[in-house]
Amino acid sequence: MNREDMNMDKYIKAPLCDEDTRKLRAGDYVYITGIIYTARDAAHKRMDESLKAGEKLPISLKGNIIYYMGPSPARAGRVIGSAGPTTSSRMDKYTVGFLDEGLKGMIGKGKRSKEVMESIQKNKAVYFAAVGGAGALLSRSIKSSKVIAYDDLGTEAIRELQVENFPVIVVIDSEGNNLYDLAVEEYKECF
Repeated sequence: MNREDMNMDKYIKAPLCDEDTRKLRAGDYVYITGIIYTARDAAHKRMDESLKAGEKLPISLKGNIIYYMGPSPARAGRVIGSAGPTTSSRMDKYTVGFLDEGLKGMIGKGKRSKEVMESIQKNKAVYFAAVGGAGALLSRSIKSSKVIAYDDLGTEAIRELQVENFPVIVVIDSEGNNLYDLAVEEYKECF
């Protein structure tokens, strides 16, 4: 069966709703157009502290996608520098709370904890992977970038990105299917 028969290429607009995430399956190639936000370790820690203190977050998490990325400086004539993903598990200690606040998508690389996987399913969210090492290519899908919070964190500040056909792969879908586990099982069946 070829990819076209399986209809694994999906085009979505961000922000997302439950209906959007329900259509996505582990292994789908997805092209995101719209607004996504960047946040890494330091920004996650601050947002978590704000939530625990009952303070308003600098961005609404409802329906939004967070990309675990810290960009390099933009070259002349470019919107942003290299924009590759960072390891997602570093954000796991904050992620369940963010998903409970309405976060619908995360983009990064690598595995997630059992608690995060369960929360993704419970909250009908989705975890995407971007290709590590392809930051220069990924940056071509970013049409604008502006710091909107925590400017003092430098590359770890929260940025709002306008993206067009930003390429990702669904790793964990809203039903809890995990591409990393499915791929291992598929590989075992071959031998």
